[in-house]
Amino acid sequence: MWQIKKPGTKEALAADPERRVIPLGQIMEPSANDNINMALKVEIHRQLLDLINLSALEGMSRQQVEEEVGEIVHEQLALQKHALNLEERRQLVSDVLDELLGLGPLEPLLKDPTITDILVNGHSQVFVERKGKLEETTVCFKDEKHLLRIIQKIVAAVGRRIDESSPFVDARLADGSRVNAVVPPLAVDGSSLSIRKFAKIPINMAKLVEFGSIPEAVAQVLEAIVAARRNVLISGGTGSGKTTLLNAMSAYIDEAERIVTIEDSAELQLQQRHVVRLETRPPNIEGRGEISQRDLVKNALRMRPDRIIVGEVRAGEAFDMLQAMNTGHDGSMTTVHANSARDALTRIEQMIGMSTVEISPRSARGQIASALNIVIQIGRQADGRRRLLSLSEITGMEGEVVTMQDIFRFKFAGRDESGNVLGHFEATGIRPKFMTDLADHGIQLSPELFRPDLRLS
Repeated sequence: MWQIKKPGTKEALAADPERRVIPLGQIMEPSANDNINMALKVEIHRQLLDLINLSALEGMSRQQVEEEVGEIVHEQLALQKHALNLEERRQLVSDVLDELLGLGPLEPLLKDPTITDILVNGHSQVFVERKGKLEETTVCFKDEKHLLRIIQKIVAAVGRRIDESSPFVDARLADGSRVNAVVPPLAVDGSSLSIRKFAKIPINMAKLVEFGSIPEAVAQVLEAIVAARRNVLISGGTGSGKTTLLNAMSAYIDEAERIVTIEDSAELQLQQRHVVRLETRPPNIEGRGEISQRDLVKNALRMRPDRIIVGEVRAGEAFDMLQAMNTGHDGSMTTVHANSARDALTRIEQMIGMSTVEISPRSARGQIASALNIVIQIGRQADGRRRLLSLSEITGMEGEVVTMQDIFRFKFAGRDESGNVLGHFEATGIRPKFMTDLADHGIQLSPELFRPDLRLS
């Protein structure tokens, strides 16, 4: 290996000058024109790993690397029988840099702001989600080894591992995008990779109103609920927008409050300055060292939080979260996977049973009724749009049943010829009990917002 001289020079990049030029045609022969660029890109990348001192890249910008690596790539291409024009050469250099510095074929998809999810089903099939709908792309990997190398690159960056002994992993990219990967033998048809992209600019409540996800009147009520420190549970299915809504609502939290967030994979984008972000840790290769959400919730209580925000409750941490809400941490928020507001309460009750705490069903429901104030149900509908489906208030208990009343709801009215969901938001006409709490905090909402004959959208 060459000694690193001056960053940004070919001497610093080259690992062995005598191995700089290797005829690629001696190593691989593409079987079809459609695969030429992919084969060239992957093969050049493999050679660069041998030719370049990777540690020299750390202090260099992409532009510097592009200039130096570009010359090496051009030298390699000069020995090939396949002539490429200037634009094709530039694209190939860009692709090689994506392989070297980024995530290879996925880089263009990660840079596309219209894409929210990237779904890789084996090396030859990649789907994306745009505007709530799936579509297949022309992106592909050279082979299974190529895909596996990209997956290894992702998980290694966050200190995780994936192999036959640990064949699935949750991780995140540098920008916060959530990643799930499954490799053989669990993934029968080749490695699977799912990326939920992290919004560069957080979607605020004004955007949700503009998109038609939430009517303006309901947005006003949500702002008042957060300001009055009501405890909120956001319920919905996978990809329904729970975290997005939680982010939007968190913007209404006062800057003077101390917030502690707890997540499996850090996704929340709170805008306040006084925020402590905690993330769980999986067990190591020996099965030790795991830090669960429940551990973090317990620890958060000792950190003098004004509010605790749990990205999503899945197990016994639900009990500790309810305890926190009942013991002075008003205004806390969390999300849960459920198909309706009533199902959300049932799931929370089941999670309490997973906490190993001996508690009767009636006592568990009593904890839920006293801790939670608001349940918001959201969903992704058939046309791909995400909407608030109901805003409900928990009013207490009758016998052994937690009582709840809808304040707002979305009324479905069918679908048009293009498949778009038709309907409108409406108030149920019930004046919420939390209006008293709002008044105690000096917040006044117009009674007109709750008129049953008023269409909100």
